[in-house]
Amino acid sequence: MRRPLMAKIKKLLLRLVLALGIFWGGGILLFSFMPVPFSAVMVERQVGAWLTGDFGYVAHSDWVGMDEISPWAALAVIAAEDQRFPDHWGLDFGAIEKALSHNEQHENRIRGASTISQQTIKNLLLWDGKNWVRKGFEAGLTLVTEAIWTKRRILTVYLNIAEFGDGIFGVEAASQRYFHKPASKLTMAEAALLAAVLPNPLRFRADAPSGYVRSRQAWIMRQMRQLGGEEFLERNKLH
Repeated sequence: MRRPLMAKIKKLLLRLVLALGIFWGGGILLFSFMPVPFSAVMVERQVGAWLTGDFGYVAHSDWVGMDEISPWAALAVIAAEDQRFPDHWGLDFGAIEKALSHNEQHENRIRGASTISQQTIKNLLLWDGKNWVRKGFEAGLTLVTEAIWTKRRILTVYLNIAEFGDGIFGVEAASQRYFHKPASKLTMAEAALLAAVLPNPLRFRADAPSGYVRSRQAWIMRQMRQLGGEEFLERNKLH
């Protein structure tokens, strides 16, 4: 009795993995050229709000192409989140090694090493959380995406689905909400302020920045200048 049961479970798991592979693979191919209407994180936030009785919550995003996004916004997220973005293949093994070493010595101050590519895949196709199963799927799907999408496309999708506040997804919605202007008109300081809240957009606020957020904004602006400003984007064909 036990062997047939185990065989059925293995068969079921195999079918589940196959179905997920088809779903994820289809999504990666489709969104390599189509606008992204919503992400997995947006769905998770929306369903979570409904389950807690918050029917006023709306996960909102407005898709815009890279030509409609200020180059400062693209540069700001790279400076803040992943300065080796143009050079790696989705996983930054040097950053991972440094993060592991840091986390061994500072257990109360955990440092992550996710690239923009990984964050894009996590937000787009996976669930929130830090378990190893999700991280495994994330790594595999990131490598597949890097093989199919251009770096410019990855950056475009990331800027359109990144969470910038409670119910605010994408740089266009964030720019309209916080600065009352389209994302194409963002200044260097405004773009850096939006990037400053990315580590925890539900805790840090762009409309009421704390001292920490302001200091992070100033650091990001320095990094943007050190990278070379807009020339960095042009040189790497990112905008």
